[in-house]
Amino acid sequence: MAKHLRKIIQAGWGLLSNAYVRGFLPGQPFIYSGALKHFCVPGMNCYSCPGALGACPIGALQAVLAGRQRKFPAYVLGYLAAIGLLAGRFICGWLCLFGLIQELLYKIPLPKIGIPDRIDRPLRYLKYAVLLVLVIGLPLFYRSEYGAGDPFFCKYLCPVGTLEAGVPLVLMNDMLRPALGWLFRWKMLLLIVCILASILIYRPFCKYICPLGAFYSLFRKMSLVRMHVDTDACVNCGACSKACGMKVDPHLAPNSAECIRCGECMRACPVNALSFARAAGKQEKAAVR
Repeated sequence: MAKHLRKIIQAGWGLLSNAYVRGFLPGQPFIYSGALKHFCVPGMNCYSCPGALGACPIGALQAVLAGRQRKFPAYVLGYLAAIGLLAGRFICGWLCLFGLIQELLYKIPLPKIGIPDRIDRPLRYLKYAVLLVLVIGLPLFYRSEYGAGDPFFCKYLCPVGTLEAGVPLVLMNDMLRPALGWLFRWKMLLLIVCILASILIYRPFCKYICPLGAFYSLFRKMSLVRMHVDTDACVNCGACSKACGMKVDPHLAPNSAECIRCGECMRACPVNALSFARAAGKQEKAAVR
């Protein structure tokens, strides 16, 4: 049970945040638009999913920035900062449904691809470019002839929205199918590429694309939920780094920007030198340096 606890929590949260059962009934032409939709969930979860009870913070951020009247997205940024300060990328490891889907796809018994460090490391910065350009920059500064911007990330790139919203809505509503055009086909292509990549590479969307993970990673040295390494107990065996799917070396960088706090390194450690801690101790700080 303990071995699968994280995946159970991920699945449970995914079901809870997409619990609007009526939206999945055949022929339903609408998504939930009640009071809960005014609030964001902490992870990636498309606003337009038929079952979604809350808003995606990335979608909400773009919606405010792309509005006809430029407004400071105080609620969304404040919410994201609060989540980042509280938990950081713990959200990615424990509450993201799309992260769980990628992990399950990776379990399909096919040969895996190891991305060389000289390629992997530069690619990790791509998600920060996605955050700055597609999520913030273009929605804020681009304006159409009608005076409004576009949610560029959601509209042109995000595979989460295609999987959770686009595909179910098209399958359940015959009237939508004749209106499908190049954009839907493009998004489907990206989703297929993401699915295939997830079979061969551990959580590729999280590593290279996800702007929400990029935002939360900014709080890695400030968040209350952190990783702690007991340097006196650590025997430098390397078991933790071998267990890390995100290619982090936990005993040297326990609070790396890439760490999703999944806890797999803790389970692999033979001397229990790794643990979650609410504050960084002197030993952890020394290890990071």
